[in-house]
Amino acid sequence: MQAYRYALDLTPCQERAVLANAGAARVAYNWALARVKAIMDQRAAERTYGVPEELLTPTVGWSLAKLRKAWNAAKADVAPWWPECSKEAFNTGLDALACGLKNWFDSRTGKRKGRRVGFPRFKSRRRSTPSVRFTTGAIRVEPDRQHVVLPRLGRLKLHESARKLARRLEAGTARILSATVRRDGGRWHVAFCVEVDRAERTPARPRAVVGVDVGITHLAVLSTGKLVPNPRHLDEAARRMRRLARQMSRRVGPDRRTGQQPSKRWERARRHVARAHARVANLRRDGLHKLTTRLTRKYGTIVVEDLNVAGMLRNRRLARRVADAGFGEIRRQVTYKIGWNGGHLVVADRWYPSSKTCSACGAVKAKLALSARTYKCTSCGLVLDRDLNAARNLAAIAREATTAGSGPVAGRGADHKTRPGGPVATKRQPGTTQAGKTGTVPPPGGTADHVLTRAH
Repeated sequence: MQAYRYALDLTPCQERAVLANAGAARVAYNWALARVKAIMDQRAAERTYGVPEELLTPTVGWSLAKLRKAWNAAKADVAPWWPECSKEAFNTGLDALACGLKNWFDSRTGKRKGRRVGFPRFKSRRRSTPSVRFTTGAIRVEPDRQHVVLPRLGRLKLHESARKLARRLEAGTARILSATVRRDGGRWHVAFCVEVDRAERTPARPRAVVGVDVGITHLAVLSTGKLVPNPRHLDEAARRMRRLARQMSRRVGPDRRTGQQPSKRWERARRHVARAHARVANLRRDGLHKLTTRLTRKYGTIVVEDLNVAGMLRNRRLARRVADAGFGEIRRQVTYKIGWNGGHLVVADRWYPSSKTCSACGAVKAKLALSARTYKCTSCGLVLDRDLNAARNLAAIAREATTAGSGPVAGRGADHKTRPGGPVATKRQPGTTQAGKTGTVPPPGGTADHVLTRAH
């Protein structure tokens, strides 16, 4: 499964049609949510009156099929204009609600991991992001590769060529499953969800192992000694974004308490602010994609850390820089791209002391302040950059697994406390990696990309 996303150049008439379908999705979502909440509140009230469980108001199904059936029965009264929009628009809103209710129920009952998911809320016309998804009907890329055809919307012009997707469609190695039109940063985009028949690929250096340590000073430090600079796109655009935000604050904006409508100058200033934020996000996304693609196409084995990014974002001193760097996005992209390119991914445990361990002798420091940017080993006298030392320790995890004759060691078994001694690590099951790929890590024997000398 792969997505192809393109910017659209819509005419005013086409933009009104897309907004109408996105509004229809929002109407169906809010109607179904109001219906579910009303029945849940009614059953809760009846329980307080002592009504037996078997006599309570009957529940309604939360599945997409049940919600769609209820909507089709009531749409003539709720939305008499429904024939003007595509049926896929209403299906988009109902599907979003079905997924939201399922995620909330699974999180509440313990079936879903991670942070707790709240109950779905109503979508506002002003605050929600307009979006509509098409799964049936005429969805295709035109032969000129500059236009796409979507149901009820017709022929839409692309801002860029869709030749990459068109080549796969013409060769028969891809099949479009759905198309989603969404407004992001003041601009409309269409994203095609495509089932791709991907050919097997091999990294340029399949026997090379690289450890990747992400940070703020440098976006990534490789165990080979290469430093990837952190572009800090948000800091670069901060001055302009502050100026645009001040301009918007001086305009007459909306007020829900008094019912005041925003002025046209406020709307124009809001679009400028949204465009500035979208530009920062696009620059960050472009840089991360280039970095992860370069790594996965070159190295056969990549070792990364399992960072607690959500915990880092709770640090008010580092949250903005951590979010600007995109640590979680790097891990996500490496995970799926390494499968495309035939490599292996090893994930070190969250408590593995990669920064406190000496990459030369294996001694572990009990404490290492974050302000200490140079690692100085008291046992062997090694003096090395802190991040480069951590990257070499990460790469050594895969080497130790190969030496032991089993699957990759992912640093499991480490706990919150760091004790003096060698690296704390236990072996994973033979022939498996954190990413789920089978097979042992190929020995890096003699490659110039990974020079690690461990003196035991």
